[in-house]
Amino acid sequence: MREVEITFVGSGDAFGSGGRFQTCIRLRVDGGTALVDCGATSLTAMRAQGVDPGEVAAVVVTHLHGDHFGGLPFLVLDGQFTRRTAPLTVFGPVGTGDRLHTAMETFYPGSTGVRRRFEVEVVELDGAGGADGIGPFSVRSWEVDHASGAPALAVRLDADGHGFGYSGDTAWTPALVSGSRGRRLRVRGLHVGPAGSLPPRLQHPARACWRAGGGPAGAHAHGSEDAGPVA
Repeated sequence: MREVEITFVGSGDAFGSGGRFQTCIRLRVDGGTALVDCGATSLTAMRAQGVDPGEVAAVVVTHLHGDHFGGLPFLVLDGQFTRRTAPLTVFGPVGTGDRLHTAMETFYPGSTGVRRRFEVEVVELDGAGGADGIGPFSVRSWEVDHASGAPALAVRLDADGHGFGYSGDTAWTPALVSGSRGRRLRVRGLHVGPAGSLPPRLQHPARACWRAGGGPAGAHAHGSEDAGPVA
């Protein structure tokens, strides 16, 4: 079984809390590299950490807020100017294609009409647990509870017997339990509040969510000044 290397390129929120880069998680396995989310600061973060943007074959977007997908126009533009030839596949919720087109035309008018040496394919996910794939990765998604002008998703990527699940931004929803089953690693976004701030009615389902997969679970503080791991 091949190993999957996971790098948290960024885990910050929209406001730069703690001076961190916005959400971007790299998964790398022999035969492919994928990003889960690509916030507006992600290209800078990749450069700072020695991650080659040209090796990214796919980006899986959980929802269409700028701190999760706003780096895509810069990633595409970088590929154009570095003479990238390998295709780039973007997975995201319904509406991703239109929002990406709008973002690129807003930041760089006329950029969507430029002929590139590589193809950008957008695959819109149904959020119903169905599977799509690219290279070594299988991608599944479940709709969760987060207002972003389009469905928000929890996602799961499987590769060579390894499973990685990410909640994205969401309130509690039973979809988190469904999406957690069978994962080798589950990661949830977490806003850190005062001790004991999780209502008792949510404590049991939250525990059930992270026990459902039977493997390790983790969290990253998405909206906190704290830069370290919290679980």
